[in-house]
Amino acid sequence: MFANEMRSQRQANAASIMNQATSRRRKAPPIELAEARRSGHYNIGQAAKVSSISAKMIRHYESIGLLPEAPRTFANYRVYSQDAIHVLQFIKRARHLGFSLKDIAVLLDLWNDQTRASGEVKALAKAHIDEMDQRIRELQTMRKTLHHLVQNCKGDDRPDCPILENFSSVEST
Repeated sequence: MFANEMRSQRQANAASIMNQATSRRRKAPPIELAEARRSGHYNIGQAAKVSSISAKMIRHYESIGLLPEAPRTFANYRVYSQDAIHVLQFIKRARHLGFSLKDIAVLLDLWNDQTRASGEVKALAKAHIDEMDQRIRELQTMRKTLHHLVQNCKGDDRPDCPILENFSSVEST
């Protein structure tokens, strides 16, 4: 019960972070680009290259609060720290495994919480596996149906086509 309450609270926190991303941010004072480079920061193009995430997606992740707003130079260019790159790589791996942005926000919250229970992470991952299994079953059903239709189509010069007939049939519910 407690784990479910914690997960619900984290999901609510993640939604709040994503919904109020711009209103709760404190702007850092601008810095010189040369100083940012000397301190190991990346411009958005470099950050995109290093993280293998497009600049457009980096800006999107900032806008929804998954990635903290990047400090700006005096010329208003974004600069990203190594920590920001690490967050981007985390997001990329989670997206590659099919997690939603909302789930990624929860995972980031858990990642940053050193007092978290690993059970929360496992429960979220298990729920994601269950969703994937359901999608796989649905895809297998679609494949089986389409395979059956292809097998019954003569594929010749005649206009009769069981595939198109099936698509155009009206199913009664």
